[in-house]
Amino acid sequence: MATEKTASQQSVVKGLFQPPSFESVEEERQHLKQRLAAAFRLFSKFGFDEGVAGHITARDPEKKDHFWVNPFGMHFGQIKASDLILVNHEGEVVEGNLPVNRAAFAIHSQIHAARPDVVAAAHAHSVYGKTWSTLGRKLDPITQDACAFYEDHSVFDDYTGLVLDTDEGKRIAEALGQHKAAILMNHGLLTVGKTVDEAAWWFITMERSCQAQLMAEAVGTPRLISDEGAKSAASEVGTTLAGWFQFQPLWSRIVKEQPDLLD
Repeated sequence: MATEKTASQQSVVKGLFQPPSFESVEEERQHLKQRLAAAFRLFSKFGFDEGVAGHITARDPEKKDHFWVNPFGMHFGQIKASDLILVNHEGEVVEGNLPVNRAAFAIHSQIHAARPDVVAAAHAHSVYGKTWSTLGRKLDPITQDACAFYEDHSVFDDYTGLVLDTDEGKRIAEALGQHKAAILMNHGLLTVGKTVDEAAWWFITMERSCQAQLMAEAVGTPRLISDEGAKSAASEVGTTLAGWFQFQPLWSRIVKEQPDLLD
C-alpha cells in the first residue's frame, strides 16, 4: 500500500513539473491562446509595453505555418484569448477582424520558419532591454539568473530602422541561430521557447538581467562568475523545463487577478 501511495505521489509531482499534454488540437489551441493572453497581461503589468510596439507569437498546433499574435494597436493589458488573431506566413489574417503589426509579421514569420522547434517568440521595447541593447554587447554571467543566457544568446548588431520586410526578419533569425534569445541592437530583446510560458519567462528574466547589469556597472566593475560556475548554473536555470516552470507562479497570479484574460 505504501509503495502504491509513493508511486501515486511521484506521478502527481511529475505532472506538476512539466507542461501538460492534450487530448485534442482544440484543447491545445485554447491552452496556448490563454497562456499568450496571460503573457501579454504580465508584460503590461511589468511595464514592457511601449505604445503599439511589441508582440508575442505562438505557432498554431495544427496549422504549423500559422501563428497567433496580438492585434495591432490593442493594449497588452486589455488582451483576452478571444482577441488574438491568426496569421499565415504570407501575412494574411485568417482568423480575427483586426490587422497584424507589420513588424510582428516580418520578424516572427521568419523566426518560426527558421526554427521548427520554436513554438513561441516574444519581443518588446522594455526599458532596460532597449537600454542595454544600445551597447551592442551580450550579457555577462554576473548573477545566477543571467547564467540562463550563458553561451545561449546573441547580438543582432545592424539596426537599419523599423523591421517592415521579411528580409530583415531573416537576418534577425540568422543572428538568433539556435539560441534562446537575441539582443537587437538599438531596439530591444527577443526570446523564444518551446512553449509560450518559456518564451515569456526568458523575456522577463532577461529584462531583469539587463537591469541588474546596468545597475552593477553604474557603481563599479561586476565580478564575473567563472566559466565552470556559469555552465553549471545554466544547466539548472537555463533549460526548457526550467523556463516553463518559472512562469507557472506568474500564470497563477495573473489569472487570479485578471480572470477575464481567459475569455
